[in-house]
Amino acid sequence: MTDSSVEAQEDVGPASAVSGLSATEIADLKLVGAQWRQQVGRRNVRLRDLPVDPGLHRFPRTPEPAGASRFTDICFVETSESGDVSATAEAAVLPSREGRLALRARRLVLGAPLASTAVAHERMRKLVALPILSSDALSSVAYGPEAMLAVLALAGSAALDLSLWISAAIVALMLAVGLSYRQLIKAYPHGGGSYVVAGENLGEIPALIAAAGLLIDYVLTVAVSISAGVAAVTSALPDLAPAAVPLGVGVIAVLLIGNLRGVREAGAMFSAPTYLFVLAVLVMVCVGLTQAAGRGFAQTSVVGVSPIEGISVLLVLRAFASGATAMTGIEAISNAVPALKPPGWRNARTVLSLMLGLLVSMFAGLVIVVHLDGLVPRPGQTLLSQLAHRSLGSGVLYGYVQASTALVLLLAANTAFNGFPRLLSFMAHKGHVPRLFLRLGDRLAFSNGTILLAAAAAAIFAAFDAKTDALIPLYAVGVFVAFTFSQAGMVVHWHRHREPHWRRSLLLNALGAVLSAVVFVVAAVTKFTQGAWVALLLIALLVLATSRIRRHYTCVREALELHPDQPAWMTHTDAPRSSRKPGDADHGRVSTAPATDGAKPRGLVVVPVARLDLSSLRALAYAASLGQPVLAVHLSPAGEEAKRFRGYWQLWGNHVPLQIVESPYRALIAPLARYIEELHNQQPVIPLTVVLPELIVKHFWQRPLHNQVSRRLGRALRHQPGILTTAIPLELP
Repeated sequence: MTDSSVEAQEDVGPASAVSGLSATEIADLKLVGAQWRQQVGRRNVRLRDLPVDPGLHRFPRTPEPAGASRFTDICFVETSESGDVSATAEAAVLPSREGRLALRARRLVLGAPLASTAVAHERMRKLVALPILSSDALSSVAYGPEAMLAVLALAGSAALDLSLWISAAIVALMLAVGLSYRQLIKAYPHGGGSYVVAGENLGEIPALIAAAGLLIDYVLTVAVSISAGVAAVTSALPDLAPAAVPLGVGVIAVLLIGNLRGVREAGAMFSAPTYLFVLAVLVMVCVGLTQAAGRGFAQTSVVGVSPIEGISVLLVLRAFASGATAMTGIEAISNAVPALKPPGWRNARTVLSLMLGLLVSMFAGLVIVVHLDGLVPRPGQTLLSQLAHRSLGSGVLYGYVQASTALVLLLAANTAFNGFPRLLSFMAHKGHVPRLFLRLGDRLAFSNGTILLAAAAAAIFAAFDAKTDALIPLYAVGVFVAFTFSQAGMVVHWHRHREPHWRRSLLLNALGAVLSAVVFVVAAVTKFTQGAWVALLLIALLVLATSRIRRHYTCVREALELHPDQPAWMTHTDAPRSSRKPGDADHGRVSTAPATDGAKPRGLVVVPVARLDLSSLRALAYAASLGQPVLAVHLSPAGEEAKRFRGYWQLWGNHVPLQIVESPYRALIAPLARYIEELHNQQPVIPLTVVLPELIVKHFWQRPLHNQVSRRLGRALRHQPGILTTAIPLELP
């Protein structure tokens, strides 16, 4: 069962990692089907004379011990009049001791698996989406103003007065970018954010730069949020400072498990801290403004700040770039539009507007109150902790502020756990990253992307020893690269399509693009030696890697194309590799010599087929040459994809019986292995050969780009008596 690993030609749904066929491929498939009819001729009748029932209900089974449950009753049920069967949750694990232990562990940690049809129920309501998708942006006010003031404090107390003007510029930037993303969501209601917009309007390289910037930003979001949260904890409990790294890594593990359990589970776990933090900040701002009004809004003098360097344009720009880190996370909502309940784009715009209003209010309010109270960053205690002490004292309310701040910072990384895997899924659809990032896990989350994010963030967090100030310089570069390309792409979009009010929208996006570009240049230049060069280097490396992956998938697509004028599907330049398991009886050895017209069927040949391409057609042709009945098996994650593949099969000519096995829990190997085993159990005396299409790559780095189903299925069937596996390899260029 080969994975063609090419760019999807049509929307195949979130559960499918196999692309559809283009119009050209469909036309070629029809011609190849006609050639098959001419080549096979009368043997086609023998190919269809199956000695078993592919629907698993007509033929009698071997007697079972008393009390044993029927395999089909547990693992497969019939789903339609066409004879399709559906794998149950029990069929998603191999029938071995290791498989059962793995199943129990997954159920214990993640809960019961969800069927693909439950994806609509897993979408978020607006009240859940706001804290889940906005926690990064909203929580950044806990360290954004502090990062800005830390730079200004280098020039002494006189420079701190510039904080109001710089904050005003940052607020203007927030509004421009936020409103621009509202336009983006409306124009691209299916999500994808900067990557999709830049790709459709600016080209592949700008799209990859934007995506690379966002991927790095998401990883740093987790690392920075966790480090800031740990700092809030150690500010209140200094004795925990030596355990900062283990504490942060433990929180990342909790976030990983929570997000692997699915969107609804994560929403229930992580929503409350965001609302508690928003309330805490608004309370502090209101109390601080009330206290300032009592003294006529007179500013408290700043003490203990000695100038280290003079006030300069460079210093102001550095402070602006540091404070702009409070904008990270604004783009997350545009990436996650498909995760909201319908109408997704309208709900996403509402959530973005609410987030933008809260972000501006909290950021501006904190800067004003901190300025009036004369507070500056100090070692050992965060700025927010100082403000809570000043406004609310050291009692219960202070503890509430610190607890809610620590929680929201620790859980703000959850925004990245929503955005990072989803962005990888969009890139996988285009062939820029391995297609394994398309797969949904047990709980309908993009598990592979989620695990990758947790691993990368934990590594960076530990490498930087949980130091927020060391991570901040890497932070703003990636996100403002994405901001710039997304807004520039929207400018091109409006100019091309000229929809109603397009001039106003174009100007808004142009303003967002210019301001984002300015912040990117400032951040890259002023923080280059402090670590921004690392982010720029990683962006370049990611662009290089993703473009090479896309080039490989393009070569694979060309290699697997059907050419009716050169019927390579009828030839076998590579020798098949057969396997014989220890303990097989002689009747389990199947001859590979073609049968004569008078020969009787000597067994059954099963060919797993994922996609009707050159590799699969060569495997089917080889199976037909054995002169035995042939059954093609297609594993489908959902009914719509099954219907689509059955249509392709009819266009080819339906020359071989087809059985579709639906896998609503998205497992690949176990349902196939169990189904093939059940076919053999119907007639154990008849040898069964499994012919596996297999792609052979040239370089080791290309192996993760393919799902290796043939090899994994061969290993799963290796010790089944009476079942042989034969691989039909196709070497890729």
